[in-house]
Amino acid sequence: MKFNILTIFPKIFDSYISESIIKRAREKGLIEIKVHNIRDYTTDKHHKVDDKPYGGGPGMVLKIEPIFKAVSNIKNQAVRKNKKTKSRTILFSTRGKKMDSKTAKRLSKYDQLILICGRYEGVDERVAKYVADEEISLGDFVLAGGELPALVLTEAVARYIPGVLGKYESLEDIKGSFPAYTRPEIFYSDNGKPRRRGGSGSRLKTSGWRVPKVLVTGHHKNIAEYRKK
Repeated sequence: MKFNILTIFPKIFDSYISESIIKRAREKGLIEIKVHNIRDYTTDKHHKVDDKPYGGGPGMVLKIEPIFKAVSNIKNQAVRKNKKTKSRTILFSTRGKKMDSKTAKRLSKYDQLILICGRYEGVDERVAKYVADEEISLGDFVLAGGELPALVLTEAVARYIPGVLGKYESLEDIKGSFPAYTRPEIFYSDNGKPRRRGGSGSRLKTSGWRVPKVLVTGHHKNIAEYRKK
């Protein structure tokens, strides 16, 4: 699956997509991530991507021309390689549908996603109306741009692609989310050692932050019931 990310700050993505799960998925050829600089699709010598909003108001608005050209170019290249390529173009917007696991699972069925990252006071509304297939939001808050949402969506979608996760069961919506613990069985907050109740000759304090007893019994049925609760 290919993720095409349109942004005016392409270097933002360098570190994140070169680490952990995303890095391994790319190395295995399970996913491809290509970051496109919107400025590369401008025609003026200053590579201008924004302009003042009609009707006045603060800030600048990203222009439709370079975004339209970028999306068209990406789609045309994909079709030349395979006419049956299924694409979906997404604009990140505060007015978009809230991202959830159902959205990620649905989007994982496409061959490529084109992710448009807005900046400044927003993107020319004609991008939402005529270029993007849908608008997506991470929640009821405002960010400086669409770059972080693009990373969130990329990882959320990639997890549904077979082979990206070590085990399919690692998807939380398969097994449900429950509290997890690991060693030590008892954690003492005082330098990792039991604390004394009183003076030097007093008994060691045996209380600590313990793992629930059921998890260390080895009784799989009881553990399953605990996790279900």
